[in-house]
Amino acid sequence: LIFGTTVYLKETGDFSILDEQVDFDNDPTLARPLFEHLVASWRHVVENLGPHGLPLIGRADWNDCLNLNCFSDAPGESFQTTANSEGRVAESVFIAGMFTAIAPELSELASRRGENALAAAIDQDVAKMRQAIHDHGWDGAWFRRAYDAFGAPVGSIENEEGKIYIEPQGMCIMGGNGLDDGRAKQALDSVAERLACDHGIAILAPAYTGYHLELGEISSYPPGYKENGGVFCHNNPWIFIAETIAGDPARAFDYYRKINPVYREPISDLHGLEPYAFAQMIAGPQAPNYGQAKNSWLTGTAAWVYVAVTQHLIGIRPGFDGLIIDPKLTEVIGGYEVTRRYRDATYHVQVRAGGTGTLSVDGQEIPGNVIPMAAAGTVVNAVWE
Repeated sequence: LIFGTTVYLKETGDFSILDEQVDFDNDPTLARPLFEHLVASWRHVVENLGPHGLPLIGRADWNDCLNLNCFSDAPGESFQTTANSEGRVAESVFIAGMFTAIAPELSELASRRGENALAAAIDQDVAKMRQAIHDHGWDGAWFRRAYDAFGAPVGSIENEEGKIYIEPQGMCIMGGNGLDDGRAKQALDSVAERLACDHGIAILAPAYTGYHLELGEISSYPPGYKENGGVFCHNNPWIFIAETIAGDPARAFDYYRKINPVYREPISDLHGLEPYAFAQMIAGPQAPNYGQAKNSWLTGTAAWVYVAVTQHLIGIRPGFDGLIIDPKLTEVIGGYEVTRRYRDATYHVQVRAGGTGTLSVDGQEIPGNVIPMAAAGTVVNAVWE
């Protein structure tokens, strides 16, 4: 909720939405301003931490097949309706990474509203979460995925299968974890070594070869398919973004080409889906039909790829106070030009190869890398070199 709202605010500048009345629990009598819903989202995380100070995973997090609290030993029973465990032990390193990536945006909003005590409290919780990730989310060469209901690590070298997962490597780095001590680069090198393949980045490796009661549905799929070791395309762009943050946009662009249906057209007989729609999943290295895609349209991949490519590789993204110019792709493809519609003005941005980071707007050099907001209906010409 915080992420979606701040994206809207940066794109539109419409801060009045924060005062819109929104129901809690679909009950109009419980309606409160949207900003209070954002604050409740933050509090929900910090009031539900597990033994390691990491967020409790609940029934599941982004990966609805990683069911650490709803066990089932009955064939055919839905994991999504199985009774939840009473314990408050299973934790998600992935949610911790999300928190460190997104909660600072709420702190920024609080500061802009003059709620400085709230902003300070959020900043303190972000610092605590980063420390918890540092102390308990790191496995030695990559970020762990979670802790199960028995307190055992998931996505660890200690595990025989499912040693490394893609999700926390992307999200923890997007949250700024490991950038100052080399862990981010080490985690991405582990992704390249253990998860990357000819058809994208697998969601985990090695795949589970049998059912694990403590993990749930994720281990019920055949090895190499879906959440059990398939190339789950939705989360590949998190690694694209992480690579641009950690300093290897060339590797990010290589990963992008591996799942992009246009680049996969030469192997269309294997790929098997439309050349204009992303797949939800491409069969991973342990699958018999490795490289075959399935479930086009049924995925958030296209939206995340759009964000990763336009905002992080091409490097033009909206901020609270203007259009941020932060190109990463020039060393891979050279210079380029972009026309971006932003808050009812049009921005023509020329990015020159080999630039050192100087930004000129309408012929005048300005400090930093943010083009100030222009009046509606105007055209801005900017050069980054």
